[in-house]
Amino acid sequence: MPTAPTPPLPWLKPTDPLPPPACAWGPDDPAPGLLAAGGALDVPNLCSAYAQGSFPWYGPDQPILWWSPDPRMVLPVSGFRLHRSLRKTLQAFRSRADCEIRVDCDFRAVITACATRQRTAQSGTWIVPEMLEAYHRLHAAGHAHSVETWVAGRLVGGLYCVALGHAVFGESMFSCATDASKIALAALVGLCRHHGIGIIDCQQRTQHLASLGAREISRASFLMHVEEARTRPAPSWAFDPVYWDTLLPPTAPTA
Repeated sequence: MPTAPTPPLPWLKPTDPLPPPACAWGPDDPAPGLLAAGGALDVPNLCSAYAQGSFPWYGPDQPILWWSPDPRMVLPVSGFRLHRSLRKTLQAFRSRADCEIRVDCDFRAVITACATRQRTAQSGTWIVPEMLEAYHRLHAAGHAHSVETWVAGRLVGGLYCVALGHAVFGESMFSCATDASKIALAALVGLCRHHGIGIIDCQQRTQHLASLGAREISRASFLMHVEEARTRPAPSWAFDPVYWDTLLPPTAPTA
């Protein structure tokens, strides 16, 4: 049988809403999950996109491209795999007075580091200047957050995410010290566990995330999760060291 022709890609004006996620290109189309091009990266548009499980992702010299993959990679926080080496790293980090997790202390530094840090087998960045400024505005509006790893007063790693109520969408991580981004991810998992947040969106499959317990679910299941989670009251975006107890045995009191 001849294959069905690829449906035309919607090109959006700045005020146009996104098409429904089911309109995204399928597995036999040139770019599976691609939903639309164009539009705008203002705060209302971004919030509307995330509320329907879509996100922007594009490179330099490209138009804004919107995506809704099927299946969707997610990290169930109850299934986070704390491998032995990372457990030892977290225990050491937790025990040191000069090591701390900060939330939203320096969002711009985190997203800038995510945009500029060289990554293995990757040239360039999808966090183009327009995206960086858009997510900084989203942060100022209270919908984007950074989880930061600090050692001896220096930011050494972290991640940023988008959050609508209890719907948390992971975006990018960086590290300039061994395991610093993994420590930040573990801290986000601890924060989510404490507040009853069940899933962290990972967008697309990577072997690294799969090794930490992330798995693929259908887009339909993901959208059902987002619809329910985003209506729940937003948690307090701050990290308390007691949140480590959701991942590690509590430290014994000193005599």
